[in-house]
Amino acid sequence: MFSELGKQAYGALRHNRRRSLLTMLGMAWGIATVVLLLAYGSGFQRGLMVAFRTFGGNLIAMFPGRTSLQAGGSKAGTQIRMTTDDLDYLRAEVPMIKRMSPEVNKQCVIAYGTRSTSFKVRGTYSNYQHIRNVEVAEGSFFSEQEDFGHSRVALLGYDVKKKLFSGQNALGETVRIDGISYQVIGVLRHMIQDDDDNMNGLVFVPFSAMRDLRDTYYLDGIVLDYEAEHEKVVKAVRSSMAFHHSFDPKDDRAVFIFDAVKDLADLNIITTGIKVLLGFIGLLTLGIGGVGLMNIMLVSVTQRTREIGVEKALGARKWHILVQFLAEALAITFIGGLAGVILAYLVSWSVGSLTLWSAFMENASEGDIHLKIDTAILIWSTAILSFVGVVSGMLPAIKAARLDPIEALRYE
Repeated sequence: MFSELGKQAYGALRHNRRRSLLTMLGMAWGIATVVLLLAYGSGFQRGLMVAFRTFGGNLIAMFPGRTSLQAGGSKAGTQIRMTTDDLDYLRAEVPMIKRMSPEVNKQCVIAYGTRSTSFKVRGTYSNYQHIRNVEVAEGSFFSEQEDFGHSRVALLGYDVKKKLFSGQNALGETVRIDGISYQVIGVLRHMIQDDDDNMNGLVFVPFSAMRDLRDTYYLDGIVLDYEAEHEKVVKAVRSSMAFHHSFDPKDDRAVFIFDAVKDLADLNIITTGIKVLLGFIGLLTLGIGGVGLMNIMLVSVTQRTREIGVEKALGARKWHILVQFLAEALAITFIGGLAGVILAYLVSWSVGSLTLWSAFMENASEGDIHLKIDTAILIWSTAILSFVGVVSGMLPAIKAARLDPIEALRYE
């Protein structure tokens, strides 16, 4: 039966070649649009997430602020200053914390030989590398031994190394930070980030060695990771900070808390919404091709009315006629769909990538929009194509199946 249906569909397509080719072209254009829009949405999401790679995992970052609510005898607007004592409080009161590191920053003059420039220096613990997913391209991050040994060692960000050393080797060399010598033990991998926390322009030193540059009792921030539900950890951290700094735990502005799990989930919702919107636009475009297919099939039913009458007179049932015309519509749909997917691959291969992060910084091609057509995109595109093909072919097929055989034989 399926062999006979295939022969009938092929015969119908061959009999009306020009009409069939134009209809297939409409379906091919529609499915190519769907595939490329879905690929663009996925590429946009991947490119955007590259910039937030160092915020992945169970990361919580805290930064001091000012109170916006009155608490006890303290009025709103009181400045909250985080200290090294907070590290001990959090470690004792929030057992879910896995690793924790302070952040202390200072804008310093970094010099090597006759070259000098101004960059931000950040003092942290060694576990900061694991908390923030800091990737080292050359050398290594400082160790826990250097954490508390007051070792004057430094890791240079990508831009710092490029500015001071150009193409020369930096490992083992000595740089002067505000006149104090530090040995370079590592260079960070180039990272795509926004300007708020650009690690390419940072110099990392052990927290103990940061004391030579500024007072480290007051902190610019605390970062930590944990092993628990993120809502519970955030609540416990905020409660601990509120108790020791005398502010209302509901006051979000007293201490700013960045919850990577929550914020990246919100970002995923936004990017997924963009992908759904692009898919819907593609569906509308493919729907235009579906309307063209439906019109052509209705014309075909009208032209073959007597043929349908003869088939019914010879014993063909409604579902035979229904499947016959539906098979013809699906044949046009999937041949056009195959051509559309090939067209989409050709376009994605020729375009390569579209500018995203490279418009804002150098060496950021990894964060651009790459039109990569993966299996998930093909599955979704096939599902959309099948839906449009079935809907477009079903209505003419139903009309053909419902024709009265006597009236069909009389049709001129």
